[in-house]
Amino acid sequence: MRDDDDEGREPELSRPVAAAEVPEEGLDVHVVARPDECAALAAADGLAALTRLEADLRVRREGAGGLRVEGELRADLRQICVVTLEEFDVTLVEPIDVAFAPERPPRPPAEPSRRTRRPAEPEEPESSSHFVDLEGDEPDPLIDGRIDLGAIVAEFLALAVDPYPRKPGASFAAPPLEEDGAPPRSPFAGLGEALRKGRGN
Repeated sequence: MRDDDDEGREPELSRPVAAAEVPEEGLDVHVVARPDECAALAAADGLAALTRLEADLRVRREGAGGLRVEGELRADLRQICVVTLEEFDVTLVEPIDVAFAPERPPRPPAEPSRRTRRPAEPEEPESSSHFVDLEGDEPDPLIDGRIDLGAIVAEFLALAVDPYPRKPGASFAAPPLEEDGAPPRSPFAGLGEALRKGRGN
């Protein structure tokens, strides 16, 4: 779920849970970010402020050694409008649903065949009826048999934040038209005309 660039960096919000600690009936966890964690998340997500972040999560076993985390996060934050540059408050309520599976052991290298065969001629690719299910995500790996509920909440928060926030009611005002109804004259138009005249002389 995290990018390679994030590896080795301490997460802004961390609540680790070992898979072995999850009982058969499941585990209910309430995550609340502290003020210093909210400040770190606000800086990481480009927010003016993050005043509240909490989540109610249910962790349950799924499949052979896997886990599933479901729940909901709630956040109160402040963003800067891309139109007016004014700060405004936003409340987010975002569902959380993510699956984890044990890490797959690396495959042993294939032994070379004792017989040396003549390489086959390349064949034209045939049309296939197989398709890729773009909506079915692969489970995330269980790293050392643990998951980090805080990092999960932080990631779903980052995905829910609008990267181009616009204050309710804010709209882009087009520049007024000239008296004859033509679009406004560019302030660089006169400079371009002067340069062309200079070249002509």
